[in-house]
Amino acid sequence: MGKMEVRGERKADELSAMHRVASAGNTSNSSRPRKEKRLTYVLNDSDNTKHCGGVNCLAVLKHSEPNNRSQLFTGSRDGTLKRWELSEEGATCSSTFESHIDWVNDAVLVGGNTLVSCSSDTTVKIWDSFSDGTCTRTLSQHTDYVTCLASAENNSNIVASGGLGGEVFIWDVEAALVPVTNSSETGVSDSSNGSEKSMAVTSLRAVSSSNGITSLANQPQGYVPISAKGHKESVYALSMNDTGTILVSGGTEKAVRVWDSRSGSKMMKLRGHTDNIRALLLDSTGRFCLSGSSDSMIRLWDLGQQRCVHSYAVHTDSVWALATTPTFSHVYSGGRDLSLYLTDLSTRESLLLCTKEQPIQQLALDDDGIWIATTDSSVDRWPSEHLNPEKLFQRGGSFLAGNLSFSRARASLEGSTPVPVYRAPNVTIDGIPGIIQHEILNNRRHVLTKDNSGSVKLWEITKGVVIQDYGQVSFEEKKEELFEMVSIPAWFTADTRLGSLSIHLDTPQCFSAEMYSADLSITQKAEDDKINLGRETLKGLLAYYLSKKKHRFVPQPSVNGDIPSNKDISSKNITLSKAEVDGNVQQDSRIHPPFQFSSTFPPSIITEGSQNGPWRKKITDLNKSEDEDFPRWVLDSVLHNRMPPREHTKCSFYLHPFEGSTAQILTQGKLSAPRILRIHKVVNYVVEKMVLDKSSDTLISDGTLKPWKLKPSIEILCNNQVLAPEMSLATVRTYIWKKSEDLVLNYRIVSGK
Repeated sequence: MGKMEVRGERKADELSAMHRVASAGNTSNSSRPRKEKRLTYVLNDSDNTKHCGGVNCLAVLKHSEPNNRSQLFTGSRDGTLKRWELSEEGATCSSTFESHIDWVNDAVLVGGNTLVSCSSDTTVKIWDSFSDGTCTRTLSQHTDYVTCLASAENNSNIVASGGLGGEVFIWDVEAALVPVTNSSETGVSDSSNGSEKSMAVTSLRAVSSSNGITSLANQPQGYVPISAKGHKESVYALSMNDTGTILVSGGTEKAVRVWDSRSGSKMMKLRGHTDNIRALLLDSTGRFCLSGSSDSMIRLWDLGQQRCVHSYAVHTDSVWALATTPTFSHVYSGGRDLSLYLTDLSTRESLLLCTKEQPIQQLALDDDGIWIATTDSSVDRWPSEHLNPEKLFQRGGSFLAGNLSFSRARASLEGSTPVPVYRAPNVTIDGIPGIIQHEILNNRRHVLTKDNSGSVKLWEITKGVVIQDYGQVSFEEKKEELFEMVSIPAWFTADTRLGSLSIHLDTPQCFSAEMYSADLSITQKAEDDKINLGRETLKGLLAYYLSKKKHRFVPQPSVNGDIPSNKDISSKNITLSKAEVDGNVQQDSRIHPPFQFSSTFPPSIITEGSQNGPWRKKITDLNKSEDEDFPRWVLDSVLHNRMPPREHTKCSFYLHPFEGSTAQILTQGKLSAPRILRIHKVVNYVVEKMVLDKSSDTLISDGTLKPWKLKPSIEILCNNQVLAPEMSLATVRTYIWKKSEDLVLNYRIVSGK
């Protein structure tokens, strides 16, 4: 992935809006390509009708019929979009659009019934805005995070997209929706039902090679968008005029670029800002342009004169969002200083309408109100009077915006900050707190989390549920309290980038952890059967998929690098019970209770198959259409019990009498046993060896052993420390032995027991 440019900018400003960390669905956490595709599942424990991450974008659909309610579309850092039915009483979530695998950064409505979104997953997606969340197309032309979109009020067939790669593409929506086969290299795919199928277009615009366009007409491979080439750095803002003939763009180059969107050719470049351009607006005719920047300034440009005609020092920090009245006479602005202002573009008068607790990310006008999205998961609607903004100025309290950025900053420092017109919103769409901190506990099944309200919870990730809500307590103290001296391989990783707990499974690591069925309280199996945590978790995640597929598991020999054996401790002919045979041979289709995921709050799977791009879907919505879109290693494991060779599943150790002990020497060489073997098994082994060594004088005539009235009581020690019977060899090695060489255990007879 490309690196974010930070030249000439305050890093904290940009990182707060678009920090670059690995996404939950990315196939790599580093620049090194991953050999196998990853499977991620995203957990939630609350109402799916609410966002759990900051809201990055807003789009309002207004209906001309008086009886039809307006609708609000929101896109969030939780990776989803939601449609809200608006009323005088508030808003009701009517649909969740789930397909992006990373932050949703922008969304626009095209022609009323089409929603277009873009994401840090590098895709642009097209949705049926009136559906229950159906993604109809995925456009994958971008090579880096897609940060912004622009549409034309009176042209429902054109959308522009820009991103951190410096790319600006102009899409013919109608053309992009036309299906054609044999188009795997076009970057256009069908995303219906969560799977990707290649799509293309039958007709394209013919374009001249003289205007710098990379769009090619009538390509047999399918649709290719127009590329407006010129940006050498990241693009953060786009806007179009009503007819879609003019496009403006801005970003880290600090200049406003103007394009002919019909051809992608450059028209002009406007300089004046001293930092990143974060918001742009064109008037309906395409003559005037407003820009908001990280330099805290708002500028008004006359494209006919190719110059800045006014600058407005309204904010004390970065300007991230702009919205104008229908006549382009007044501008609403918000940003990093948590404030929403209304400014008269002619008189330069400004009013502070309201203040928020988080930076303002986007604005959207609706009837006589304005929706405000912030880095919080909630969205508010405030009065705006945008149909008659002069009414607000008649109340008084306005100030004259200067034309130098330091003028407002200086006024703020001198204590002349204006008083907000409004104290509270008239409508609030509540979100839920997002998770901001996590700790994987040593048992490798529990994860402790903390959300941005301070609430601490304990998750059982093999079931996807919260097993304890501690409320607002100290995260660090709770982490120390829950510490267990156990050693289990790290079979998964986790992050909270989407505001939820995301669990990542990679092969072969995810098959590295085993536990005995007794330790998992699985009563349907023998207590010493081994349970592979990764495989059983995958079975639980795919339970709904498998029930629809009606697949019957056929037990097969395990292909996991171990030779099935009836011995847990080898090299010295230690005999184990039948229950201790490698349980993988005995696997069946039963989903055991510790791996049964909730259908009330089902997790979402994010993964990528061998044929197409990544996808995201609730586990309860999975069906047979995903057959070829799961990583092959997942299906091999779940359907055929085939797992990759696993390393370090055994632990080598020596077993000697404790110094000064009267116990006899039982073994001469090195022993080997599973890492999860409990110390009480070693005790049993020592006792049985002692019994066998005395067999010469305890055999009866038929050659069988006489029962001992009193078997010796044995303690096992390591580094002179008595070991608890429930400790595993791996735990002893990690916390008691603490050396790289082979483990040494000692045994002694305890008298009087």
